[in-house]
Amino acid sequence: MNADLELSGATRLVGIVGDPIAQVKSPAGVTRRLRARGIDAVCVPFHVASADFAAVMGALAATRNIDGMIVTVPHKFAALPLCASASERARFTGAANVLRRNPDRSWHGDMLDGLGFAAAQRDAGARLDGARALLAGAGGAGSAIALGLLEAGVAHLAVHDADPARRDALIARLAERFPGRVGAGSADPAGVDVVANATPMGMRAGDPYPVAVERLAARMHVGDVVTVPEVPPLLVAARQAGCSIQTGTGMFARVLDLMIDFFDPAPAAARG
Repeated sequence: MNADLELSGATRLVGIVGDPIAQVKSPAGVTRRLRARGIDAVCVPFHVASADFAAVMGALAATRNIDGMIVTVPHKFAALPLCASASERARFTGAANVLRRNPDRSWHGDMLDGLGFAAAQRDAGARLDGARALLAGAGGAGSAIALGLLEAGVAHLAVHDADPARRDALIARLAERFPGRVGAGSADPAGVDVVANATPMGMRAGDPYPVAVERLAARMHVGDVVTVPEVPPLLVAARQAGCSIQTGTGMFARVLDLMIDFFDPAPAAARG
């Protein structure tokens, strides 16, 4: 963060809450972008365990100079019930990754991971419209990415998760909106065009691969949500197989644009 950044008692706060939190790179970027829009605010990280999440968020809700929260692993599902209002995307996925204040100081939530992920894959040259895709992970990010991929035109989405009940619950919700276009998958990516990792696998040394990398083919595109390391083992293997790739850092850059729009109270038209 800029050492010359001027702070005062009027400076507003946007928090980012997760467990762990040391790996996140967003506070400086969020702060720079808010300031570039003329908003006197800084983004501050909070390391909060799941058992303490409700209590901490209750205390933060009573803090008058906190205008928004970014929510990361593992709190996205727990964040939505704290919201008095929410976008249709957040309600559909049952999770929220951004919160801002309503006029009455209650929280309004949204889930931007799916929109950002789909946009980032297109940036990397992936063809989503009409594609067959495999998604690893049916958690908060995975649910949003599943919705984002299907809304982007993916013809069929196979969902794989270590928890079959969580996988099946996501498939059931998606199938109501996208009949015939979603089903259960496995770790085998053979036959798909796009592979999406929405799990934290690859963040820690020794993590298993989220999919069977020996089954990757050069015609595939592989996207990942992991940001540290910037090129996690799945993408290293995908690159070696000749696949096009998109990093979690690239995805988050797209999500960050959407977050700033979410937090900025000025109408888009007023920003030109």
